[in-house]
Amino acid sequence: MWKRLPFRLRGYLITVTGVLLLSPDALLVKDTSVDVATFMFWRGLMLGLVLLTIAALRYRERLPQAIRACGPAALWCPLAFAASAWAFVGATRLTTAGNVLVMLNLAPLAAGLIGMLLFGQRLRRQTWVVIGVCVVGASLMAAGEVGQGSLLGLAVALIIPVAIAVNTTVASAQRGSGTRGLDTTVVLPLGCLAMLVPAALMGGAQLPAAEDMQRLALMGLILPLAYFLIQTGARYLPGAEVSLVMLVETLAGTLLVWWWVGEVPAALAFVGGGLIVAAMLASSLRDLYRQRRKAAEGAPDARRLRDAAAEASIERGEPAPPVGERH
Repeated sequence: MWKRLPFRLRGYLITVTGVLLLSPDALLVKDTSVDVATFMFWRGLMLGLVLLTIAALRYRERLPQAIRACGPAALWCPLAFAASAWAFVGATRLTTAGNVLVMLNLAPLAAGLIGMLLFGQRLRRQTWVVIGVCVVGASLMAAGEVGQGSLLGLAVALIIPVAIAVNTTVASAQRGSGTRGLDTTVVLPLGCLAMLVPAALMGGAQLPAAEDMQRLALMGLILPLAYFLIQTGARYLPGAEVSLVMLVETLAGTLLVWWWVGEVPAALAFVGGGLIVAAMLASSLRDLYRQRRKAAEGAPDARRLRDAAAEASIERGEPAPPVGERH
């Protein structure tokens, strides 16, 4: 059943699942009292151990070869992954959640520009429109919490979308044989190492209080799967679309806080959330309508042809075709 689904649909399902698992992240960051260095040390250690175990079980003795096969992504993806984590935790402690979310919402726009300028990934006009509407919607959701904050907090928060965009775009641009995109999940443990080492040098290698340790342990169980799925989504989708799906975290996180803390969102949050859902649903329905109309007119389904070509190239052991969209 899974193999019968189009590659794009697989990518969306994988990425959305990962983003939903990631949605409690901000709540866990806010709910711990440890300093940033200690938080990042345990975050890097727990995420790294779980992600390394997953990679080792999947590849066994071929793991070093799988890491080398990632090429430039073996350097840029871990660095960007670590930078986004450090910036997210640091900015959340330095400025308001609204400011962090507004900056985070720039990730799909940044990824689209990086993909277009550096890797030649072309997005449809429809995708750019959806990105614009979702950025507006997510910004409306965060508008009620936006405050002046500190200039340092705003500067740190600006690193988050750039780092996310670099990670997702570089990962989606890698090509190899055997799958449509190269598996860059194997380099995530290196990103965790890039979190852990600076934190240890800053004195973060200390045991937190029992209550904080419970929250960190919960984070260590949930977040590795979330990041694994999001990174896997970049094998099927352009980086801009992976970043776009990550805006769902804003919606899911707001609803989670409402349910867990009882903090009722502002009216603008409901308007913004409605825009995000409506834009993504409208885009999906429009694609479905276009496919059915072409099929009714007897035209071949271009996406199915691309998927079939990708499957054929996989069977021949050749590099799979690119995933970037065209007008």
